Amino acid sequence: MRAHQYLAPAVALLLAGSLAACSDDAAPASAGDVPAVDRSEVREGGTLRWAVDAVPATLNVFQPGATEDSGLVARAVLPTLFRLDAGARAVPDPDYLASAESTPPGQNPQTVTYRLNPRAAWSDGTPIGAADFTAQWKALAGADPAYVADLPAGYGAIESVAQGSDPREVRVVFKQPYASWKGLFSPLYPAAATATPEAFNRPLTAVPSAGPFTLQAADAAAGRATVVRNPKWWGAAAKAEQIDFLAVPAADRLDALDQGKLDVAALTDAIDRATPPGTARTAPPPDAAAVAQASAQALKRAEALPGLTLHRAAAAGFTQLTLNSARGPLADQTVRRAVVRAVDRGQVADAALSPLGVRAVPLGNHLLMNGQVGYRDNSAAAGSEPAAQLLDQAGWKSGGASVRSKDGKDLVLTLLLPDGSATARRTADTLAAELSGAGITVRPQPVAPDVFVKDHLATGDFDLALFSWPATGYPAADERALYTKPRPGPDGHPVAGLNYAGTGSAELDQLLARAAAELDPAVQRTLLQEADARIWQLAHSVPLYQRPDLVAVRSTVAGAGAYGFSTPRYQDVGFKK
Repeated sequence: MRAHQYLAPAVALLLAGSLAACSDDAAPASAGDVPAVDRSEVREGGTLRWAVDAVPATLNVFQPGATEDSGLVARAVLPTLFRLDAGARAVPDPDYLASAESTPPGQNPQTVTYRLNPRAAWSDGTPIGAADFTAQWKALAGADPAYVADLPAGYGAIESVAQGSDPREVRVVFKQPYASWKGLFSPLYPAAATATPEAFNRPLTAVPSAGPFTLQAADAAAGRATVVRNPKWWGAAAKAEQIDFLAVPAADRLDALDQGKLDVAALTDAIDRATPPGTARTAPPPDAAAVAQASAQALKRAEALPGLTLHRAAAAGFTQLTLNSARGPLADQTVRRAVVRAVDRGQVADAALSPLGVRAVPLGNHLLMNGQVGYRDNSAAAGSEPAAQLLDQAGWKSGGASVRSKDGKDLVLTLLLPDGSATARRTADTLAAELSGAGITVRPQPVAPDVFVKDHLATGDFDLALFSWPATGYPAADERALYTKPRPGPDGHPVAGLNYAGTGSAELDQLLARAAAELDPAVQRTLLQEADARIWQLAHSVPLYQRPDLVAVRSTVAGAGAYGFSTPRYQDVGFKK
């Protein structure tokens, strides 16, 4: 998991609804904005033009060089066994699965039995089967260091993979229960692409398809990756004849849409990081006021583009304020709690998003998003003491001046934020004002996005940091590393890993471990709520608001929009009759 440092910042409509706890069984408000169009209303043929940041150098999403565009293209040509719906619930894809069942809770060892669609085959004619599952497991389990991979959670928990009662059945046995098993083998790669380190480590630019489309060409120099209908596809035929994924920088997308060169384009970055007209790309960054004005003008232009509709949805990602417990005043948990209590998340969300004409809904959970089944606001676990009372307890006294002090030192904290983001700047300014009211001086420190993580977050060079994390349908597995207590490294100093706050506890680790192994969804959600409450109590970070998607789609296009947690169903994307 990588931090999203406002590289695709929050500029869109967040979910409506209150912060009251929702029933675990209730369907959440829709997090997607993809208008429903019956396939019978979509014509056959045509070439759809879809903007990407760059033609992906690889379609292997598990390689370190993979990007979000790698996944976008890969989903058109490769199997995804389970898809997430708008509430981040995993739903089996019948094009690939006749069924998939795990042994019930308490029955060991956990065994998952996949019954594959009997028609599922790679475009070279090879049936999808146990060999593909086995090769991918061995490549991603972490046992062989020759495989150069960003190891996803789960594969290391597998004991064995084997063919079941016939070639269309695959049985996966786990060493210990693994609740997020539905997130594995998606996408699924052919064995030839993963069976050896040499095959796995090569940039994947050609691969047999097992999706509605097949990759025809990927030309980085020309800025175009083309997928065309897969003639061997057994499911509902793709409506579009061809999809061209075109490399168009965010700064050029509004022009490209206005000139009729694109049909689908994400615009969050284009709007949030817009620059004033006439600003050279090599010039120093403009000041915050100019960036804010340029962002507002870009949004206004996006909403007025002729023949296009701007779709908005809550994204699978959230913006948070991280508190570094490894240095300075924030090493004291009482001071961290005071910072958490001083933050008004509602005001922050309103300041960040309302100028963009969107509804601001604050986030109250570190592990589950507003649109996710089981979401609950657990911020009350942070306590009810006023920030001033907590600072008094910690010895930071208000001597009549606006800034509190202790032992002759003022309470001053740096706030790391990505440079050039209008939303990040509004968020930072609001946080600074709120903390100032508690007697804490905050000094915003804009940092270039390309060094934000490696030079600052990863080294602990900050007091407070403002950035975004991706959210997931499998928080017990995928988000566990963000809150795991740092362990001592070879030199005896704690190694934070992805827990940039450096805060943790054995109790929290145990709760997260139990949630990761709990096969009963209701029990797992209870454990996640308990874990989130502990995160609030530790004053690890403050979740602020959910990042949104903002996507422009030509009005003649069906099946595309702002997807939120879900992903494109490419065979349904096309042009209206």
